[in-house]
Amino acid sequence: MSRLLRQPSQFLRLARFSQQANLQRSLYRSVASRPIFIRPCSTPYGTRPRFYSSKSPQPEEESKPSENNRSEKKASIEKDGEGEAEQHGKPEASKPPSAPLPEGWIRLSKEEIEQLHGFKDVLPEAQRQTMKDILTGLEQTGAPGEVRDLLQKMRKGPGNLSILDKGRLMRCVFMMAERLAEWEVEQQSKGNGMFNQNKVGKDQNKEGEQAKGHEAGETPRAGETKSHSQGPGQQPPKKGGSTWGDILQTALILGVSLWAFELLSKPFSEKEITWQEMRKAFLDKGLVQKLVVINGNQVRVELHPDASEATSENGSRRTYLFSIGSVESFEKKLEEAQDQLGIPQSERIPVSYETGGSAVSNLLMAFGPTLLFIGLILWTQRSMGGRGGGGGMFNFGKSKAKKFNAESSVKVKFADVAGLEEAKVEIMEFVSFLKQPEKFEKLGAKIPRGAILAGPPGTGKTLLAKATAGESGVPFFSVSGSEFVEMFVGVGPSRVRDLFAEGRKNAPCIIFIDEIDAIGRARQDSGRGFGGNDEREATLNQILTEMDGFNTREQVVVLAGTNRADVLDKALMRPGRFDRHIYIDRPTMSGRKEIFKVYLNKIVTKEDQEHLIGRLATLTPGFSGADIANVVNEAALIAARGNADDVKMEHFERAIERVIGGLERKSLVLKPEEKKTVAYHEAGHAICGWFLRNADPLLKVSIIPRGQGALGYAQYLPQDAYLMNTDQLMDRMAMTMGGRVSEELHFPTVTTGASDDFKKVSSMARNMVTQWGMSEKVGPVHFENDPNRMVKPFAEATAQQIDQEVQRIVEQAYKRCKDLLTEKKKEVGLVAEELLKKEMLVRDDMVRILGKRPFDDNEDFEKYFGGGKEESTPPPFPSEETDTVNDPPAPSPAPAFQQLAEGKTHEMR
Repeated sequence: MSRLLRQPSQFLRLARFSQQANLQRSLYRSVASRPIFIRPCSTPYGTRPRFYSSKSPQPEEESKPSENNRSEKKASIEKDGEGEAEQHGKPEASKPPSAPLPEGWIRLSKEEIEQLHGFKDVLPEAQRQTMKDILTGLEQTGAPGEVRDLLQKMRKGPGNLSILDKGRLMRCVFMMAERLAEWEVEQQSKGNGMFNQNKVGKDQNKEGEQAKGHEAGETPRAGETKSHSQGPGQQPPKKGGSTWGDILQTALILGVSLWAFELLSKPFSEKEITWQEMRKAFLDKGLVQKLVVINGNQVRVELHPDASEATSENGSRRTYLFSIGSVESFEKKLEEAQDQLGIPQSERIPVSYETGGSAVSNLLMAFGPTLLFIGLILWTQRSMGGRGGGGGMFNFGKSKAKKFNAESSVKVKFADVAGLEEAKVEIMEFVSFLKQPEKFEKLGAKIPRGAILAGPPGTGKTLLAKATAGESGVPFFSVSGSEFVEMFVGVGPSRVRDLFAEGRKNAPCIIFIDEIDAIGRARQDSGRGFGGNDEREATLNQILTEMDGFNTREQVVVLAGTNRADVLDKALMRPGRFDRHIYIDRPTMSGRKEIFKVYLNKIVTKEDQEHLIGRLATLTPGFSGADIANVVNEAALIAARGNADDVKMEHFERAIERVIGGLERKSLVLKPEEKKTVAYHEAGHAICGWFLRNADPLLKVSIIPRGQGALGYAQYLPQDAYLMNTDQLMDRMAMTMGGRVSEELHFPTVTTGASDDFKKVSSMARNMVTQWGMSEKVGPVHFENDPNRMVKPFAEATAQQIDQEVQRIVEQAYKRCKDLLTEKKKEVGLVAEELLKKEMLVRDDMVRILGKRPFDDNEDFEKYFGGGKEESTPPPFPSEETDTVNDPPAPSPAPAFQQLAEGKTHEMR
């Protein structure tokens, strides 16, 4: 009794679940092959089958009805059936036969069934319909005899039922459900089941409706018969196998159900008593055969067979239990009781000891946690199976490299790579190594183990590596440097080992590691001393080991791409690992022409191919291969947006401006005063660029707001320059300051629009002093300009000299600009007023206003932009393009001057 009192709510809930689970299993076996009506249920078992009509039958008048009563009731039902048949056109349905009563079972009266219906109301909503269906079948199957005893207690008041009585009542409900399922199976085999009768009625009704439809000239639609046969609210069976989640859920529910069934079955066959009751009822009468001590706190009383039958209730035998404080006290009390009864030693009651729990519960307790943990691991592995190339809980150490087969995946050839002639010549040797290794081995040459492809973003490093794989016809493994390191320690080295192992299996092959600087940065001692492990450094060490451990006869080539070759570890860059260092720079004029030729073949254009390619290559100095591909694609999009039949030159120009600067800000409307200030600001830039010898040719000037904060811009067209002298830098700085000087000459106050110009001029002047050695006072020295460095690499006195020289150079450029604009003040006004009218001026407009430029332009500019072929009107809608400014960096090597030439626009911000 104490065990039931400890968890009464759990007991009742498990009783409900166990009853319904067994009911579902019993019914499923009987009606699995027939369509059934289902409704949602909140129990863990998902759905509950309904195998009979939802209409309640009329209960019988007496507990044991006579033949006359049965005949009268049958006649009444038949009469009702005739009325329904007359009204709805349905056939007459007969009452299902009653099941024979097992031993100890009875048929309840009408009042008793109504009383059970009242008990149904105290159940949860999800269980009421189940209880209602079971009570409906009482007329055919009856009920256990102890139900009547429990109902008599309920008449005295609901409080008279103890927890044990409620459990007994739930057990009876379970027995009734099981009996009803067995009876239905028996009737199914005979063809007299309720399902057959319901189906006969439905089929006849359906045939009648179809006959009426044929008479009216209607034909049934496809699938209509199937949907009618299923009935309202019924879902067709779903196909598909069980997933791991379903299997684990089913196993868990099955285990809990077995445990619950065993837990529930014990209280109905066991009864808790006290020591005094046991002694008075059994021990003193000599009915005890054996006593079993369970777990040292409970004793089971086993009676003689004759005594067990005499004390059984309703034919079911009982097992009696009583609790003890300790084994010693129990043995002492038992000895005293037997001494008092005068039982001789030879006839004393034997006492045995055992550990409680059944086989099922013991198995669940022993293996349940382990099985649950294994199931959790399997579920986690399945849920992570689609993440990444080597996903899965047990595949963290597998490489995430993607393998491309030369026959199917790698379609890129060297013909698709344009503008990289020097790099192609360098890397084509690797193709020769992979195709004809004996050609080099017979002369004693060793196959290079790797090559670093370094250069700015978008210059074609990855494309060149793919072309190498496509030309050589070998497998190609591609992996990113960031994919080696994960949150788990040791994953990076493990993936490196797996990658190179796959490469050796598929030799000859190419392994391409993109963005290798993610794991190949130079090792430092500053990160140590905190007791941690640097996973990136361990990954780098493993790469060094794998590359150095290659057999020279293994035809495996490692290519790596990076934008920061200067930060890579020296041990990684040494010969023997990455033997070749291939620098891929932005294409030159000829390289841009070749790249445009490749991409223009993929779009529809009727322009003269040679002139179009030359003009576009001239308009795009400093563009990378990716930038050129983006320009061509944007031009095609703009043409399609304007419903054009082909891509024209104006579309390419808009695309170039769109790629460089962004969208035109049509929503930004300037005030008349602000618009006038912007016009004079941009006119100052234009005049300086027109009359300074070393300035770049002016291409366009506009006061249309574009991009981020640019209220106007002047676009120049610099040539590919790799060296610049002092005069060129001074003219460039003077041209940059033209906007601010123009404001000073034409307005009483200045504005904030020249802030970006000052930034460029200051940076250029500081580079002249600290990096290019163009200051006589500071001298030919070089100082690193690192803003993140705490201590400067020069003394305070040197810093003052640098500041003074920078100030001197800026003032000199300012004076040159002011002298020019003061002399050309009238021309500035003319250009500004024309800008206020048209908002955009091209080169022909400048020639018309100012005359021909006093200096000769370069040959390419005159070829593609001279001759008055440009229009002075702004391009029609949509004009979503503008130019922007690229801040000129410090040209340390020669290619940096090409980057400096990209600062080809001056914006009013």
